[in-house]
Amino acid sequence: MALEICAVGGYGEVGRNMTAVRYEDEVVILDMGLHLDNYIHYTEDEDIHDITGQELLDVGAVPDISKIKMWKKKVKAIIPGHAHLDHIGAVPFLAKEFDAPILLTPYSAAVLNEISTDNKIPIYNKVKVLSNNAVYHLSKNIIIEFISVTHSIPDSVMIAVHTPKGTVLYTGDYKFDDTPTLGAMTNYKKLKQLKNVKVLIMDSLYGGRKGRSPSEKTAHEQLKKVISSNVSKNNGLIVTTFSSQIARLKAIVALGKKMRRKVVFLGRSLAKYTYAAEDVGLVRFSDEVEIVKYSSKVKRRLRKIMKEGKEKYMIVCTGHQAEKKAVLSKMIDKNFYHFTKNDAVIFSCTTIPIEQNIENRRILEEKLTSHGVRIFKDIHASGHASEEEHRMLIEMVKPKIIIPYHCILKRAENVKKEVGKIDKKIDVKILSEGDFLIID
Repeated sequence: MALEICAVGGYGEVGRNMTAVRYEDEVVILDMGLHLDNYIHYTEDEDIHDITGQELLDVGAVPDISKIKMWKKKVKAIIPGHAHLDHIGAVPFLAKEFDAPILLTPYSAAVLNEISTDNKIPIYNKVKVLSNNAVYHLSKNIIIEFISVTHSIPDSVMIAVHTPKGTVLYTGDYKFDDTPTLGAMTNYKKLKQLKNVKVLIMDSLYGGRKGRSPSEKTAHEQLKKVISSNVSKNNGLIVTTFSSQIARLKAIVALGKKMRRKVVFLGRSLAKYTYAAEDVGLVRFSDEVEIVKYSSKVKRRLRKIMKEGKEKYMIVCTGHQAEKKAVLSKMIDKNFYHFTKNDAVIFSCTTIPIEQNIENRRILEEKLTSHGVRIFKDIHASGHASEEEHRMLIEMVKPKIIIPYHCILKRAENVKKEVGKIDKKIDVKILSEGDFLIID
């Protein structure tokens, strides 16, 4: 019996990541994520718990599961590789369509629980928590193996789907960081031990980017230099980064304390991810950071900061992509905070390469600059692999076929060129959403 793969989402675009792997009469779903731009745009003025999966499908915010409607009753497990919303965010809306458990690591489970509780959307599927190097016998024909890997969020794993026909290795998002500041290193030993890897489905967001992605330690050093050199006796200091970047947040808190400023986390997604990190014992932010979740309380807290003196605080807030509902946008658009000359705003992130994000950031930066604010951008180390890490992975697992995913077409073509330099015998298949690939 052949292996069959369906590229449900995340192929040719950034977001809606979802792949289905079938062997005989059993199907495994890998990831179930959101298209964040479409999701945010649609839910700006909506109560999330009233929104249906069909509504989100109609606006292109979730994967189109009708592509695998003939496999619906065959699904044996839903397996998100990590807890970023473009990989796990559609689970509350779509998982109930399948009579299958959700398998995931402890931190991913904690984040999913926070999302479900905060948005008042129950998860009806059984949730099974596995360690980040677990081996799980799903059935007599399918074994699931988690392989710990470094990314920009804790408990990230590559997922190996072992079948009698061979192994499908799904990388999820990854890079090879040999000096991680939080969590485990990539389990190179497990990767090298994999046998008969028929298909490697590989994170190719930065296909064609030369070299190797910098370690998270690099971002910490950059932050240290920027923050220490931009603190004065009367200026405001604001940092925004990915809410899921727990290692980065930990470094920011330490730097704030060193500068003798009180650190305040402002925003709903910051609360979700940090509470989840506390639930599984990764950090104890609540002991040293004030976390303010909801918009009405954020507004009151910012007024108090202005009254007490902005120079006493380091504000860490949501809004690094200039989302309209995020705290940083509200601070300037709704005058929640009085920006003045020499205030420093640090974007410890990159702009996600979507046209709307790029335009939103441009507008936000213009507004900040008009107040005389100093802006520091790209104080960041990517969580995605570059060309050298692609080469390392390919040489370790020796796949027969590579499928680039989580990328636009041009970057998939770049991966094809990369692979050609490494091993011309490897077949690179570039899929689009809804495509099926049968592996004999």
